[in-house]
Order: sequence, then C-alpha cells, then structure tokens
Amino acid sequence: MPFQIRPDRSFTEEFRKAIGEQLWLAIHTLEEMPEGKHEAIHDFRKNLKRVRSLYRLVAEEIPEIQEQENARLREIAQSLSTIRDAAALIETAAHLKAKARNGDEKRALGRIIEVLKVRRDHMAAAEATIDRKLTEAPDCLKEAAAAVEDVHFNGGPRRHARLVAKGWRRTALKAREAIVQCRNGQSAEAFHTLRKRAQDYRAYHVALRPLWPAAMDAKYEVTSSLVDLLGRIHDLDVLCELVEAEPRHFTNADDLAHLLDAIIFHQQKGRQAALERAEEVFADDPQEEADRIELLWHAQVS
Repeated sequence: MPFQIRPDRSFTEEFRKAIGEQLWLAIHTLEEMPEGKHEAIHDFRKNLKRVRSLYRLVAEEIPEIQEQENARLREIAQSLSTIRDAAALIETAAHLKAKARNGDEKRALGRIIEVLKVRRDHMAAAEATIDRKLTEAPDCLKEAAAAVEDVHFNGGPRRHARLVAKGWRRTALKAREAIVQCRNGQSAEAFHTLRKRAQDYRAYHVALRPLWPAAMDAKYEVTSSLVDLLGRIHDLDVLCELVEAEPRHFTNADDLAHLLDAIIFHQQKGRQAALERAEEVFADDPQEEADRIELLWHAQVS
C-alpha cells in the first residue's frame, strides 16, 4: 500500500518510496485536476503534509535535508493557498449557518456567506498568476521527488527502530506540551500547534501501519477525529482574523455582530471538545509508546 514503511525491508528504500508516491500523486493531481482547480489544490496540499510529517519523523538523522525539503514544500503549498483558503472561509461560514441558534443569526450568516463569495471571486479574478503557479508547481515537486533519492539511512534495523521510536516520542511530547499550553492560555497559536502535531501523529499511524494494523487503524480513526475538530477551530480563527484584517468587507454591523458571536460560541465549544479528545489521543506516556514502537519493529525483523 502507498505511504507505508515495512520494517522487514530496506528502510532507505521504503522511506524513498513512501515520499515519492505522495509527491507523484500531488504532481498528477495538479497536472490533471480531475475534480477541478480548487479540489486539486486541496488534495495536493494533503499529500505534501504527509511528506513533511514523514520527514519530521526522521529529522534527527537527516536534519539538513529535512529542513531543506520542509521549506521547499511549505513554499509550494503556500504559493497556491490563497484561493483555496478563501473557499475554506465560505465553507466555515456555511457550517456556522447550518448550526445557527436562531433565525436572525441564520439570515445574517447567509449574508456573510455572500460577502465571502464576492471576496473569493474578486481574488480569483485578481490572481492572474494562479495558472502560472499551477503549471510551475509540478516541476518544483519533481525536484523534491528527485531530492529524496539523496536520502540514505546508515545502520541496520536496530538503529532504524530507535530512529523511528525517537521521532514518534518527540511528536507525542510536543503534542502533550501543546495541550498544556491550550489549557493554560486557550490561544489560537497553541491550538494550531496541537493540530500540526496531531496531523504528524496521524500520518505516522498510516506510515507504520505494518507494525500492528488493527491498533494503528483504530488510533488513526480517533486521531483523525481530533484533527477534524482542530481544523474547524483553526478555520474559525482564520475567519476571525479576516474580520480584523479586512473590515471593509463587513459593513453591516448587525451581521458582523452575529458572525463574531457565532465564532466565539463555536470556538469555546470546539476547543473544549478538542481538548477532551486530545487527552484521549495522547493519553499514553510518550516514552512507553516509543518503546512499544521499537519492540514492534524488532518483532517484524527478527
């Protein structure tokens, strides 16, 4: 299966294959755009997140390459993010409307959606370089696919098991630190950090599924639900930031008041739900989890 690393095979080859498959899927998506431009951008960014997560897992062994490729892939994703992000804001407002607590709020959010659609369409018309960026991105991704061929991991299975276990532990520790920060300050930045580490953690359950398929699948599902909760919180934060950064779009004071009230209500509700889920996802001691990963790896190659 794609994006999986088997311990009983060459770690270098498995790593290269997992990265290469995701990058070539992204290239195909941008070149063919089977479901249209916006979906292509959305899908290719998901591929890149997986690649960046896997590089972070082994960052201790290849720090320079990891830093180089993380920067490269982040830049490519950001170069095509503007229009997709504008569409995501509309989806966020539509979600708020679907959850509206009364008729006035629902009607106000309906008008907000129309405002955001006008903004998106204006941006699409003004973004004259988007098609050029779309044609350039596959070549940049091909360079990234070529770069992974320079990756090589020394040593044997025992060393590779320790490397993967350390990367797993590091991510779990950072997630638990983010949970503490979220509980202490409830800041958007802390929740965003938790989301990124949860995305890494989810990717690892896919990549290392061969170690213990049933357990990895179960943990993947609960981690995905956490990522979804944190994604909605992030979208609300971005919508709130837009109101502050571009107030010219929100000239109806009553509609704006309804929007901000809905954002605050769902932020508070969503953050509490996300923290409860995060405590469940990251309940195990990071060192114990890492030790378990290392033992499972040894069991596969012995």
